[in-house]
Amino acid sequence: MKILVTGGAGFIGSNFIRHVLAERKDYELINYDKLTYAGNLANLAEVAEDPNYTFIRGDICDAATVEAAMRGCDAVIHFAAESHVDRSIYEPAPVIDTNIKGTFTLLEVARALRVERFLHISTDEVYGDLTPGDFADESSPLQPSSPYSASKAGADLLVLSYVRTYALPAVITRSSNNYGPYQFPEKFLPLMITNALEHKPLPIYGDGKQQRDWLHVEDNCRGILRVLEKGRAGEVYNIGGLDIEENLTIARRLLNLMNRPESLLSYVKDRPGHDRRYALRCEKMRVELSWKPMILLENGLRQTIEWYANHTAWLADVRGGEYRSYYAKYYENRDSSLRDVVPS
Repeated sequence: MKILVTGGAGFIGSNFIRHVLAERKDYELINYDKLTYAGNLANLAEVAEDPNYTFIRGDICDAATVEAAMRGCDAVIHFAAESHVDRSIYEPAPVIDTNIKGTFTLLEVARALRVERFLHISTDEVYGDLTPGDFADESSPLQPSSPYSASKAGADLLVLSYVRTYALPAVITRSSNNYGPYQFPEKFLPLMITNALEHKPLPIYGDGKQQRDWLHVEDNCRGILRVLEKGRAGEVYNIGGLDIEENLTIARRLLNLMNRPESLLSYVKDRPGHDRRYALRCEKMRVELSWKPMILLENGLRQTIEWYANHTAWLADVRGGEYRSYYAKYYENRDSSLRDVVPS
C-alpha cells in the first residue's frame, strides 16, 4: 500500500509514520507537511533514510501540489490541522483555512484521483462539553465550543458528505487527548512536564477540574492503522484511552512522579468557553476491530516524563523564539492578552 500522510511531521502523524514503518514493511509512506511551528522533521530523524519513506513539503490548501503528491497513492491519512484550542481562540482564521479549506482540497483531489481509502483524523472535542458522568458515542450530536473544534466538526461533516454524494471511500477517527513523545510543549501534558523539569510554575486553567480522557499516542496509532485496514467506509470510530482524569489530578500526579512540590501549581485565568468534560465510548472499536488501549495511564506518564527528560536538545529546539513569544504573551501576561480576545 502506498499512503499519503498529511501532517506527518507533527505529533501524532510522526508517531504514526514510525509505527507503520516498523509494523508494515511493505507499506510506502509519503509525508506531506507544511512544517509550521508544530511540524518538525527532527521527529522523524530515525526513519529519514528508510527506503519506504519520502518527505514532501507542501500546503494542503494548494491543490496542484497536493495532486502531485497524492497521484499513485492507494490511501490518504489526513492528520494535518491547526490543532491548538488556545491558538484558535486568539487567531481563528488560520484554523478555518487549514482545517476546512485544506480538508476540502484533499477531498477534491482524492475524488478526482479515485483514491481507494481516505482516513480523516478528528477529535473528541467535536462532541462538545458533556454533562457529568456522560459519554459520547459515534452517534452523539456534534456541539463544538471553540473555533478549533468547530473547524474539525465542519471538516468531519464535509468528509461524510463526500461519502454520501460522491461515494468517496472515507472513514473518520475521533480520538481523545493524546500524549506521549514528540508532542509540542504548548499542549497541557508536555507543558506540565517541561515546566516541572525546570522547576517553573505549572499554569492551571481556572479550577483545574476539567475532565479529559487520556490516550497514549501509541495506542492511537494502533487504532488508526486498524481503521485504515479494517474500518468500514462511511463510518466514524471513537478511539479513547478510557482513562478519565481532571487536569489538576494529572498535574499533581506528574509532580509526584517527578518529586516536585505542589507549590509549583499556578492557577491562571481560564480559557474562554472552556469545556468541562470530554469522555468517549469506544465499543465500536472494541467489537468491530478488536482494539483496546494497552498502555495504562500511570505507565504512560512515567514513559513520557522520561522521554522529555532524555530529549533536552529536541526540547530546546522546538521552544525557540516563536514558542517563547507565545508563552510570554499567553501565560506570563495572560490577563491582558485574554482581555484583548474577550473584552470585559
